[in-house]
Amino acid sequence: MADRTIVREIEAKTLATRVPTSDDSFWYRTDFSINVYRGCQHRCIYCDSRSACYGIDRFDEEVLVKRNAVELLEEELARKRKKGVIGTGSMSDPYMPLERSLGMTRRCLDVIYRYGFGVHVHTKSDLVVRDAELLGKIHRVNGHAVVAMTVTTTDDELAAKLEPRAPVPSQRFAALRSLASAGVETWVTLMPVLPFIEDSEEEILQIVRASSDAGVHGILPFLGVTMRNRQRAYFYAQLDRMFPGVRLQYARAFGECYVCKVPEHDRLLAALRSACHDAGMKTNPARPPGPDAGGVQLPLL
Repeated sequence: MADRTIVREIEAKTLATRVPTSDDSFWYRTDFSINVYRGCQHRCIYCDSRSACYGIDRFDEEVLVKRNAVELLEEELARKRKKGVIGTGSMSDPYMPLERSLGMTRRCLDVIYRYGFGVHVHTKSDLVVRDAELLGKIHRVNGHAVVAMTVTTTDDELAAKLEPRAPVPSQRFAALRSLASAGVETWVTLMPVLPFIEDSEEEILQIVRASSDAGVHGILPFLGVTMRNRQRAYFYAQLDRMFPGVRLQYARAFGECYVCKVPEHDRLLAALRSACHDAGMKTNPARPPGPDAGGVQLPLL
């Protein structure tokens, strides 16, 4: 599939935003969040960032590059009196294909390292391995570097339909092995798990086995998908195109619900947690002391 994404540069006014404490109840915790890109090239059919509430009107057509992101981050971190953990990847993938040539994320990681902050990277790209050495240095010197890789299936062919411009799961698990070897703490973000498509117990347990084989620290699961307004319409259109009849199952099961959990959610979650426990992996991120925490526990992302 040819990538016809329009790339446009913009001037950002701020970059590192404070993450409210109330937002950390489900995700890995962070103190600050940065996004050097706006929009994404991966075209995942389920992506919540298409929702109208985020105000990204041309999400599938345009990526905005914050050309002054690195300089802004340097200025902002220099003014902060307390260190903390900086998350990236909440709204767009910091390792989308553009990053290979632009290197914005890499340069931001260098700033984070020099100013003594920790980092949590959320991605579904094996390009993150390019920065494994730097991430390892951040972990050793600054006390905190985590990479959370989104994986929703181990089936490369299925993933190519659901996440058409992202690296396939086999590439992501290879990246996780490389990162773990470099001393970076790795997690798998198992979400979404699409009802009626990815929600067999065998598929979920296969992700647990592959994660364990890759040396992953833990799995953060959400067995379901969220849907609202504009994102629901896009998702349903893709279901009609690639999975005839499944959209009707969604309409019957979930109506206009925002949170759409898989059938047999509780049983499958219990099976996942049991398998993770047996494999020595966590399913609930801890809150280790971050860089210069002064005894206060800082977030993981």
